[in-house]
Amino acid sequence: MKTDTVYKRAFNDAVDIVSKLNDGDPLPSENTLSRALKVSRTTVRKILSTLDDRGMIGGSGRHRVVRSVNGTVQLFPKAETVPMAAQVEKRFMEWMLRDNARPGTAINELELARQFGMATTGIREFLNRFQHFGLIEKRPNAGWVFKGFTASFALELFEIREMFELRSARAFGELPASSAQWEKIATLREEHLELLDEIEHRYHDFSDLDSRFHQLINSAAPNRFIDDFYDIITLIFHYHYQWNKQDERHRNEVAIREHLTYIEALLSRNASMIELACCAHLMSAKATLLRSTSGHDPAPDQTARRQGQVAPL
Repeated sequence: MKTDTVYKRAFNDAVDIVSKLNDGDPLPSENTLSRALKVSRTTVRKILSTLDDRGMIGGSGRHRVVRSVNGTVQLFPKAETVPMAAQVEKRFMEWMLRDNARPGTAINELELARQFGMATTGIREFLNRFQHFGLIEKRPNAGWVFKGFTASFALELFEIREMFELRSARAFGELPASSAQWEKIATLREEHLELLDEIEHRYHDFSDLDSRFHQLINSAAPNRFIDDFYDIITLIFHYHYQWNKQDERHRNEVAIREHLTYIEALLSRNASMIELACCAHLMSAKATLLRSTSGHDPAPDQTARRQGQVAPL
């Protein structure tokens, strides 16, 4: 399943690459495609074979060229290109929001597997991955229990996010002009503007845009150790704050405008502007998160003291 998903995602990306070339243009080498698609050369060869069968490329070996195709090449559905772990995570977050999960909520593997249309092994792997963060607890003969988020937990995690994202934002501003990330951030800017124009009836769409925006920034400074934390960071910052529905439309509009300021700073490549915009947005996100966790912390006085101890970036 994993290999098939990787192949389908890479195939769709390969079609995008080939479609931007002209008839007769040489195809990038297998090594170049392997790096661009982030897959093995074996997978690249499988993709090239399919592209050849569909008439998108011709030739062989190092002499492959692009061929014009009449009509649109059928891509794999987006749902089939998303890894199973990501599918489980997305559905689990939606389940928590829909059912308004609170500390003490029981989590039944079999029931979730039935609702998600997935095997229980996938559900169990997901739950095991988050168990060591202390958000989910496995109780003997009693299944899983959601322990919930507290303000103190959120602040500890936010310290990691602040350090990592500021580092990534600085690195983004130093990317070469040829980097594909600049085109991606420009596209996200247009998506933000479109959502802002339709905020009255589309404000619920902000969560996905928010996630993709911050993931793009963080991709400028990849770190395998920080990557392990990103799933839990996503869980908290892109889902949990939604539990506080009060002023959601207004909060999302404010966040969109902050993102646009952030994007303009990145596009300017001015280090001072980038740092200022990044810090301002993160401080706003922290305030939103703490409001959403209010009343969930068993020691509010201690949390307040800790909140005062968090050093500004």
